[in-house]
Amino acid sequence: MSEEIKNAPVTESNGEYLLEVKNLVKWFPIKSSFLKRTIGNVKAVDGVSFGIKRGQTMGLVGESGCGKSTTGRTLLGLIEKTSGEVWFDGQEISSMSGKEMRKLRPRIQIIFQDPYSSLSPRIPVGEIIGEAVREHNIVPPEEYEDYISRIMHACGLQEYHKDRYPHEFSGGQRQRICIARALALNPDFIVCDEPVSALDVSIQAQIINLLKQLQKDFGLTYLFISHDLSVVEHISDTVGVMYLGSMVEYADTEKVFEKPLHPYTEALFSAIPIPDPDAKMNRIVLKGSLPSPANPPKGCKFHTRCEKCMDICRCAAPEWTETEPGHWCACHLYNNAEQQARAEKILAEEKAKGGFDEQKAKEQDIL
Repeated sequence: MSEEIKNAPVTESNGEYLLEVKNLVKWFPIKSSFLKRTIGNVKAVDGVSFGIKRGQTMGLVGESGCGKSTTGRTLLGLIEKTSGEVWFDGQEISSMSGKEMRKLRPRIQIIFQDPYSSLSPRIPVGEIIGEAVREHNIVPPEEYEDYISRIMHACGLQEYHKDRYPHEFSGGQRQRICIARALALNPDFIVCDEPVSALDVSIQAQIINLLKQLQKDFGLTYLFISHDLSVVEHISDTVGVMYLGSMVEYADTEKVFEKPLHPYTEALFSAIPIPDPDAKMNRIVLKGSLPSPANPPKGCKFHTRCEKCMDICRCAAPEWTETEPGHWCACHLYNNAEQQARAEKILAEEKAKGGFDEQKAKEQDIL
């Protein structure tokens, strides 16, 4: 298992938070082709911690393949965790039995990324939205039709759409159907897994505004997973930045976008286009390529691509530091005295046993 990063953003249960994730880990085993033995692990999610307050939206951003979607699906129980805890409304849900989870399932839903593959082509829209409503007895049978009509209307769909099939709708309408399907179970928490990435820009704005309106009307809490930073800035209250399975920065949206601290966050945000032809962008281009999650670098995972890399970055994993109230960063640049002493001790131990060669390390970083 990965070493738990100390002093994570959410360290103890608090009634203020609807969802709390503590050191969540999901590793996928790598099997040998012949004997099917486990010869390694893909560390898709490697010790992630965060919390989301009731009625708020947390944006989760990062490069493709950094573990955002796996985090969302693992905390919902759609993928079995390797270790860690997920607390929902004061209950630890990641270790619940199937029967216990079934009772809780209507309260936690997901909107999938692709509105084309996430809807069955053989079932009419009314049944797609109402299937789980009937299964979980959300409303009495005599109120079923009216309830489905109200949910569809809230999501911008018409009642006559009930008897139509998904192939008769556009991408934006299909995503409205997916939203209605999740909303119909009267959830408290919804994971939005890149819900607008497959849509045209004009349609994206409509779906984002719909999600914000539904949050206001129904008191919903969102985990909004996306690689579109402009969308995240518009919809999120807090933002978490992931890199290679780990979270490197977490803060209120305004703080992160005004003053990003982690070198990776700075590089990520420098790629946001500015709608001004005369403005000069200070683009930060990362060197090298993304390391393999099956064999992540020792110490700070980002050190192989970081221009501010120090010797301790190559040996010691950074600890969470609260640089200002509510703004957390996992980077040795912001170590306090105790953290710096621990990191330097690890570096000294590595040098003493011959496990660290500065020149060799630099050559490997370049490669």
